[in-house]
Amino acid sequence: MEPFTENVIEIIKGIPKGKVMTYGQIATLAGNRRGARQVSRVLHTLSRKCNLPWHRVINSKGLISITDYESRNMQKLFLESEGIIFSKNDTINLNKYQFHQCNNFSENQFGL
Repeated sequence: MEPFTENVIEIIKGIPKGKVMTYGQIATLAGNRRGARQVSRVLHTLSRKCNLPWHRVINSKGLISITDYESRNMQKLFLESEGIIFSKNDTINLNKYQFHQCNNFSENQFGL
C-alpha cells in the first residue's frame, strides 16, 4: 500500500464522532495537497475493508458529496446520530464541526 493511502486511512480512522474532515484537508495532511480525489477513491475502495468512518468525510463547502439519494441520506443520518446539525440547505457548519488534528498528523506538519 502506498504511504499516501496508509496516511489517508490513519487520518480518517482518527476523526472522532461528532466531527468531520474535508477531502482536501485529509489529502493535505496525508501529503498531497491536490489529492482530494484520491481520498475519495480510498473511501470508495477501502471503507468496508478498513472499517473507516466514511460518513465523517465531506466536501469543503460543508456538503455531502455523494450523489446517490439513498447513500446521501444514510450519510446524513449517521452524522445526525453523532450530534451534527445540518442547516436548512443541508450544509454542515465547518467552523463548529470540522476536526483539525488527527492522530500524529497536524495541519502544521506540511507547512499549513
